[in-house]
Amino acid sequence: MEFFSAIFLFALSTSITPGPNNIMIMTSGLNHGVKFSLPHLLGICFGFPIMVILVGLGIGVFFEMYPMLHEIIKIFGILYLLYLSWLIAASSPTSLDGGISNPLSFIQAALFQWVNPKAWVMAAGAVSAYTTVSTDIFIQVLYIALAFFVVSFPSVGVWLVFGAGLKKYLKSPKHQKVFNVSMAILLVGSVLPVVKEFVDKYTA
Repeated sequence: MEFFSAIFLFALSTSITPGPNNIMIMTSGLNHGVKFSLPHLLGICFGFPIMVILVGLGIGVFFEMYPMLHEIIKIFGILYLLYLSWLIAASSPTSLDGGISNPLSFIQAALFQWVNPKAWVMAAGAVSAYTTVSTDIFIQVLYIALAFFVVSFPSVGVWLVFGAGLKKYLKSPKHQKVFNVSMAILLVGSVLPVVKEFVDKYTA
């Protein structure tokens, strides 16, 4: 019980704080509403715990053996997030009625976890901090994944509802544009620490 309480608090604090998933789901809530953003929400809530299980049960070791592969995924993730930031900033206010852009599908949101720098930090951090060699690693990883699964619905869901609720306050195209640009800047900001770490590693 003490182990699960600790990982539950870790999962809650990391899942509810700003990051690419939450920024994107809030933007989707504003642009498409709760109903059409549900596949995006479910993709996050199921995709990340699956990622935790796979990382905990061997993929992390695989990347230790072939670190360059992880670096390639990290670069791709950074570029993809910057591309998404540009799409959000450039989106037309008329898309708030669902006319232009489409929300992420369940599969897209689930796969996005693998190029999400914060998701990698959360998964690797949880597995390294809350597992021990003295106990069955499989059971421990399942507990960690379960904790993230439980907290993800309210943690990510509140960002979705908040984004959808903003729609009635952002009536003018100007305000909608400011919101989208602001979210794009926040998304870029969430990537900058990863970029800095990457640059420092190869320029030191």
